[in-house]
Amino acid sequence: MSDYTVKIQPEKTEAINALKTDFDGVENFIFTDYRGLTVEQITELRDKLRETGSTYKVVKNRFAKIALKELDKPEVGDMLVGPTAVVISGEEAGTAAKELFAFAKDAPVEIKGGIIGADVFDTKEMEAYSKLPSKLELIAKLMGTMNAPVQNLVYILNGVPEKFARTLKAYADSKES
Repeated sequence: MSDYTVKIQPEKTEAINALKTDFDGVENFIFTDYRGLTVEQITELRDKLRETGSTYKVVKNRFAKIALKELDKPEVGDMLVGPTAVVISGEEAGTAAKELFAFAKDAPVEIKGGIIGADVFDTKEMEAYSKLPSKLELIAKLMGTMNAPVQNLVYILNGVPEKFARTLKAYADSKES
């Protein structure tokens, strides 16, 4: 790469700054090829992704590359080639990825890959990531695992006095008869 600077027209600078504003503070991006989708399908996908706290935005590749580079995001290589839309996801990129892959089963949207945190994922890695449980599901499983021994202890501790009480009652009943 050379060290020369390219003069960018003001309206293009504004578009890049708007993308930087959208991308700033976000760690998770999923890049798609939206070719073949109708306006209705894109609107439906946007609505589904909005429910997960994500947005779906059609981007100009060059502007997205510049915005990502200026925000010190990882290089995405050939993900920004051809018609591109990006899923901008907050904390839970997994739920957005699940929704996107579910939508892709019935619609002609191609997932190119993504950025999760500081890591660049290709299509196969994104698909594997989408199959992982969400952060909340993992926390719930962990809490259930941690809580199970305590519940078993309480059950055992309650069982001893109950058994003793039943034994005393049976003994008392046998004395009465």
